Amino acid sequence: MPAGPDAAPEQAAPCPKGDEGARDAMFDFLRRDNKAESAGETKASATGRVVAWQGAGRVAWSPRDTVSLTKAGFAGNPVGFRAVKLISEAAAALPLVLQDADRRYEVHPLLDLITRPNPAQGRAELLETLYGHLLLSGNGYVEAVAGDDGLPLELHVLRSDRMSLVPGRDGWPVAYDYAVGGRKHRFDVSGPVSPICHIKSFHPQDDHYGMAPMQAAAQALDVHNSASRWSKALLDNAARPSGAIVYRGADGSGTMSAEQFDRLSHEIETNHQGARNAGRPMLLEGGLDWKPMGFSPADMEFHKTKDAAAREIALAYGVPPMLLGIPGEATYANYQEAHRAFYRLTVLPLAARVTAAISAWLVQFGGEAVALKPDLDQVPALAAEREAQWARVSTAEFLSNAEKRRLLGLPAEPEDG
Repeated sequence: MPAGPDAAPEQAAPCPKGDEGARDAMFDFLRRDNKAESAGETKASATGRVVAWQGAGRVAWSPRDTVSLTKAGFAGNPVGFRAVKLISEAAAALPLVLQDADRRYEVHPLLDLITRPNPAQGRAELLETLYGHLLLSGNGYVEAVAGDDGLPLELHVLRSDRMSLVPGRDGWPVAYDYAVGGRKHRFDVSGPVSPICHIKSFHPQDDHYGMAPMQAAAQALDVHNSASRWSKALLDNAARPSGAIVYRGADGSGTMSAEQFDRLSHEIETNHQGARNAGRPMLLEGGLDWKPMGFSPADMEFHKTKDAAAREIALAYGVPPMLLGIPGEATYANYQEAHRAFYRLTVLPLAARVTAAISAWLVQFGGEAVALKPDLDQVPALAAEREAQWARVSTAEFLSNAEKRRLLGLPAEPEDG
């Protein structure tokens, strides 16, 4: 017979120790239910029900692999695109000279190979591609198509994102794998002459691969791209800041019915969003009040944020911001000085390092001990500096002619036979 409400509870039978855990879990469950019931209390709010239009953002960084950085920083960012193109095109257009310790060569098989490295590319196209991969990934790979003997027949630049180094037991590379179309082709580099010339940038934490400027500028690229997307979102929303509509009824309550809430939401989405509704007045019925919750674009200063990020990208690549059209840069007195600094500090060191590596590699195929390097006397940006250097060296009477030629980067004066 069931006990009445005033009846004393029956004493539970003693449980073995094995059942104590189950009993405690049951009581915890009951206690949680009691807490849930007590948590159902409602509190009055002065603001009442709020309809807010804003997105809760969180920090999100783009991937740091070569393919993702190339898409975001080169194909998807005008500053990164222009910086890479400016450096690679300027370096590829530099006049080159081939010389040894005794003379400069006007005609040479190595010059012919560099001038026309393969049927599809000339010298400028090949070098621009090589410089571009170096700037985007920190690695450049040149393949030599060997002939019967002597210099290679053709030179090809291989995509750095498809190449992978195969180290040997001692850590030095023994092969390179080139993956394309689901297949891999292996280049054996364990012989006396490697078919692959691997040029890499300095990387303090990697023994086999170089570090690209794009990696150092990755955070600035994310900021610049995010600012551009935010500006686009502001334009799509008629540049209106986020805000809230506060409802307060006639009786002081802040509760809207579901029908009123849905109708208000539909009205705002239909008539007060988008560029075509820019400046359209909002009609608020009784009890509704508009409370702005954001800042104007001028207050948020997104243009300054984008300019600061753009300067950081230019800094990573060594390009004066003035040459990229970035305002607010007063480091250089004029455009000519910025142009000269760009060649002296960025283009020439890159071109000198790459051409030296290529010529040293090609000499291993059985050619003469020659060096390929940029001709500084034919660079228009450096004309004033070179003219001053020639005048200074020429008037130095304490130097011999041989010493003057060495200072100017010229081969030794040929002896009269």
